[in-house]
Amino acid sequence: MLRGPLKSAVPSNVVSPVRRCSRTACGRPAVATLTYVYADSTAVLGPLATYAEPHCYDLCAEHSERLTAPRGWDVVRLAVDTGPARHSSDDLEALANAVREAARPQERPARGPGGQGAGPVGPNGREADPMEVARRGHLRVLRSPDS
Repeated sequence: MLRGPLKSAVPSNVVSPVRRCSRTACGRPAVATLTYVYADSTAVLGPLATYAEPHCYDLCAEHSERLTAPRGWDVVRLAVDTGPARHSSDDLEALANAVREAARPQERPARGPGGQGAGPVGPNGREADPMEVARRGHLRVLRSPDS
């Protein structure tokens, strides 16, 4: 017996890419994220997190303004930008310049008498950074300053 394509249990017009308020029966868009720090008895309300996490709560503007914490707890309110995110051309230019700088080949260190440079030379002919552990393309893995 042949079956047709599977039908979704949830109509597609109900699913939205916008994150919604975590409060029951509230369908407004989320503008802030609430996180509890149990060890410090603190509730932290800040800008909407980059991605939803199970231990955080997304709140709409109304619920974030009316937030109260249990007796003895502190509420830390970080600046929340409720306007739409806008990227300036300065941000984009800075990002493009950083990518260009990272991709630009570095100059080889000057060799002294006997072919010795200022320091050890890595496999690519550049002076090796003592903090550098590994390299892949223009990305570097650096040793922790504590070690």
